[in-house]
Amino acid sequence: MMFPNLFSPLKFGTVELKNRISFQPHLTNFAVDCLPSERHMYYWGERAKGGAGLIITEEMSVHPTDRAYEKLIDVYHPEVIPGFKKITDYIHQFDTRIFAQINHNGQQCDGAISRLPVWAPSPMPDVLFRETPKEMEPEDIDEVARYFARSAVHVREGGFDGIELQFGHSSLARQFLSPLTNFRQDEYGGSLENRMRAPLMFISAVRKAVGRDFTLGIRLCADEMIPGGLTLTDVQEIGAIFEASGLIDFMDLSIATFYNLYLVEGSMHTPLGYTIPLAAGMRERIKLPVFCTGRINDPVLAEKVLAAGQADIIGMCRALICDPFLPKKAFAGQLEQIRYCIACNQGCIGRMGVNKLLGCVQNPAVGLEKEWGEGKLAKAAVKKKVMVVGGGPGGMWAAKMAGRRGHGVTLYDRKETLGGQILTAMKGAGREEFGVIIRNEKGQVDQAGVQVQLKVEVTAEQVLAATPDVVIIATGSVPKDHPVSGADGPSIYNVWQVLDGHVELGELGERVCLIDYDGHHRATATAEFLAIRGKTVHMITPSLFVGAELGPAQDLYLTRQRLLQKGVAFTPDIAVMEVGGEAGAKVVKGFNVYSNLWQEWGPFDSLLLAMGQQVNDSLYKALKGKVKELYRIGDSVAPRKVDMAIWEGHRIGREI
Repeated sequence: MMFPNLFSPLKFGTVELKNRISFQPHLTNFAVDCLPSERHMYYWGERAKGGAGLIITEEMSVHPTDRAYEKLIDVYHPEVIPGFKKITDYIHQFDTRIFAQINHNGQQCDGAISRLPVWAPSPMPDVLFRETPKEMEPEDIDEVARYFARSAVHVREGGFDGIELQFGHSSLARQFLSPLTNFRQDEYGGSLENRMRAPLMFISAVRKAVGRDFTLGIRLCADEMIPGGLTLTDVQEIGAIFEASGLIDFMDLSIATFYNLYLVEGSMHTPLGYTIPLAAGMRERIKLPVFCTGRINDPVLAEKVLAAGQADIIGMCRALICDPFLPKKAFAGQLEQIRYCIACNQGCIGRMGVNKLLGCVQNPAVGLEKEWGEGKLAKAAVKKKVMVVGGGPGGMWAAKMAGRRGHGVTLYDRKETLGGQILTAMKGAGREEFGVIIRNEKGQVDQAGVQVQLKVEVTAEQVLAATPDVVIIATGSVPKDHPVSGADGPSIYNVWQVLDGHVELGELGERVCLIDYDGHHRATATAEFLAIRGKTVHMITPSLFVGAELGPAQDLYLTRQRLLQKGVAFTPDIAVMEVGGEAGAKVVKGFNVYSNLWQEWGPFDSLLLAMGQQVNDSLYKALKGKVKELYRIGDSVAPRKVDMAIWEGHRIGREI
């Protein structure tokens, strides 16, 4: 067997897992009226079908004051039990175990949703939610313990195999444990013994409610990673006390808090396996099974962690959102078939933060497994001749899906390789991993029987001469020709020209002004690309701050940190209206969007524009009304991001 440790069974508590892969808890926004939904069942079921040994649900709310998000499951209501039974019965048919994670978010709740005061150990606002909580009275702590127990009974009656108590990054329990958030002077604060009192009450209440013959564990923050917070050494001691209580059967680990959320949900700029040292540190002290989670997105790395004894179970979250069948593919040795997560955070974490349904840039079926899951793609009743023009991510997905349905598909691209705009995006600083999307799809296109024609500039005449039944235009977008007055002058370039090497770095000079109307990696990764190469970069943006679109994906902090460390200057709040000046002495003119005062910046050696894209739709317009079926997808419809190109390519490919 290629991965003997990863696919070895493990027994703890009253359960035995068929392998060491756990699909980790994360928000979905799939709840309906605060109850589990059919969408949950098919979503978790797809990962069970894909071979995961364990599934741990998203956090479920144990108390009316626990309302961090609008679409949480209220596990304290008995009405959840019928839905739970449907879910657990469905999961169990795949020989997968399923645990429910139950939680109270404490100071990280939102009273605007619950219409109740937020409860916390101390009246200290959370750094992100910024709402001053009520300091919990002893009777409040007792009440939460009772509600934990009540919720646990509903979980057991719902057919779950175990419970995980959320004591990690977002939890009332961690807030009691941490001197960063617990300033109490009574028996629940001060010493470690006192700070552990409430969390131990919660565990004891649950254990009493479910009995000894039911698996119970905790998710513990292994290191808060902030001065004044819990360190690994502290948590080793805390974990040892929890273990010595004899009340728990396993210890799942998380990292950081809402002070440093970019570490909780590490993006592409965070190293693979960045939490392994913390898991190893806990494993040295703890005899109970220890979970390791955090950018372990492939079975090779997972096997190494287990073989080294650094953890007992590998938690995969985004990796299995991206490819639910990663476990089965790994077990069969089909590594080239795995769709690897790139931690772009755009479709998963980025959507959660703005209260949208969970998604995935690379997996359009997320949340739609009932209709679009594995085995749901029907063969076409009539085989058609399909031409797809444009080999970016949208074109590749359209071609792949149409090919799988049995159509005769040819995919054309004018470049030497497939990839489209990803070939440019992956050249930005820290964005190399974005190119994995191309690697993931190239082989799938070939397997679907698609004929690929590269270095072909497709014309309307060629298309009409080929007499296709279906034409899908995926020709993307290009930078705007003339986004602002004077932009067609000398020493003015766009970010594509720089990243693709169409402009020699020497032509830019030393002083570069980057005008950022993008707010995303197109601008920031290019600025860093230049700063690494010794350029002095000044970014001007109309937004409140540079990188304004990066917050939901947890990329803002590290991106700004790296740019500032490399000397990049930021000027926000400026609407650029005109650029000009001579070559080597360029100037930027604009006004402050709040004061309306006009200003001028410069001189710069060159100007670099990230000021928007425009559709590349000339072929679509030339073919409109002249072919049987004509579609366009992605940026050739309207310039957006990669998730929409893939979504539309997937949908059109499976519908024609």
